Amino acid sequence: MLKEEMTIARFTTLYVLYGILLALVAWGLERLFVKQEILTDIFWISFIFLFTLTYIAYVVSYVGVKKTPQTGVFAMMGGVILKLLFALSFALIVIMKLSVNQLVFALNYFSLYFLFTLFEVMCLLRNLRHQNNK
Repeated sequence: MLKEEMTIARFTTLYVLYGILLALVAWGLERLFVKQEILTDIFWISFIFLFTLTYIAYVVSYVGVKKTPQTGVFAMMGGVILKLLFALSFALIVIMKLSVNQLVFALNYFSLYFLFTLFEVMCLLRNLRHQNNK
């Protein structure tokens, strides 16, 4: 990444590319391991849910950081905690209500959760680093 600030438009572009890359890797793994159950039946629903949830959490955090530093801290913590609560709620509902392979679902879901969160945190750190240099 370049040394410039991570705007919403820049984040959206990079995030969509990152999402496409993750989707291609998942699709490739599914094609590579045909005989094993690598992805659950609701993998793509989980993917879209986490993709959208992470985008919303980033936008909330970004807007908070742009207002004031104290608002930024609350916005980031709120975004991360709400994202975690919504993600855990979704996982709990799926495990309780649907008949899916729970181990495969948990591995799929939380690997996606951590990969999307990693990208979000890296972009937020880029913005915070940029603010410290001002």
